[in-house]
Amino acid sequence: MTWRWRYENANGGEVTERPLPREVFPSQADAESWLGENWRDLLEAGVERVALLDEDRVEYTGLSLRPE
Repeated sequence: MTWRWRYENANGGEVTERPLPREVFPSQADAESWLGENWRDLLEAGVERVALLDEDRVEYTGLSLRPE
């Protein structure tokens, strides 16, 4: 299994026009740990939400990077 993040704008569209990290992770836990360490940088780069994918299957989507 290969886990990765899809970066989204506020409307849920994929953010592709900027150079963003394209990390691939061996587990869901590794992907989530990485996001916990890097969400602020992603938000500053214009990413509003993320979706977690396992290969091409969406595990979950619409996770906001904005603090509550």
